[in-house]
Amino acid sequence: MPASKRGLKKSRRKGSDGDDDLVAPKKVTGKELDATEELSTRLTALVEMLDERGIISSREYNRIVAMRLHEVSKASAFQELEDEL
Repeated sequence: MPASKRGLKKSRRKGSDGDDDLVAPKKVTGKELDATEELSTRLTALVEMLDERGIISSREYNRIVAMRLHEVSKASAFQELEDEL
């Protein structure tokens, strides 16, 4: 295995908190994103890559995500009502 690949693997494993696993932008040219915006962008890019390679269907993924978001939203609303009673 070339030394560069070994070095790359070691750098990925560095921190125990997992921060080293994320790729930091090389140069910030605009406003800094909050954690939610960054996570959303990362997931969108991942889904697009997987869809392009035929691993998943982005249409089906979007449908499942919409259903899950609806379920979580409904469960949260019921929990709030229950807490009020």
